[in-house]
Amino acid sequence: MNKRILLWDLPVRIVHWSFVVLLAAMWWSGEEGDLELHRRLGLVFLGLLAFRLLWGLLGSESARFTGFVKGPGAVLAYIRKGAAANARPGHNPLGGWSVLVLLGLLALQIGLGLVAQDVDGLESGPLNHLVAYETADAAREWHEVIFNVILAVVAVHVGAIAYYLVVKRDNLVRPMLTGRREVPGHVAEPRRAGAVAFLACLAIAVALALWIGAGAPPLGSG
Repeated sequence: MNKRILLWDLPVRIVHWSFVVLLAAMWWSGEEGDLELHRRLGLVFLGLLAFRLLWGLLGSESARFTGFVKGPGAVLAYIRKGAAANARPGHNPLGGWSVLVLLGLLALQIGLGLVAQDVDGLESGPLNHLVAYETADAAREWHEVIFNVILAVVAVHVGAIAYYLVVKRDNLVRPMLTGRREVPGHVAEPRRAGAVAFLACLAIAVALALWIGAGAPPLGSG
């Protein structure tokens, strides 16, 4: 007999859909040449990414990297056997690595944006002063390249969701909206993190984004 459990907690869902909205908004602001908005959105993205990484260490069981990032053996077993090799709800071993790849690409993209400058050298990221002119110029070019790589990874992600929906009749979008998913009766509901962990992750992420947005001044300086 199946049951419904809370699989994805609210922080995970908010971050997930915020990434979707921000990625589109940052593309639009970049295309429109509104670099001030692009920069502000980038700092928001930085804060959300920092929070997700921290939540992957301190957050709810289903959000923690240790719960879904598996070794090569588990990935190969999942490829051969499918769902039978993944007894726990949440990301499967292959999907877990795709999450890490996407988070890594987003971190790289944001890092490049923090030091990049525009073609004229008039607008730049908040950490541009820490690198040489040539480095900032190269960062701008790679910023565009990595964005296209991210789009390709997102396209694969959407394709996988469509495959699960059409072929396997498994809707992966609904649980990311409601948080709840139907699982076999013997599967335990993932443990949820408390308010202290949430507030700690949030405070660190916000402080990091504000500090970098201010140009990363030496700590303790006026």
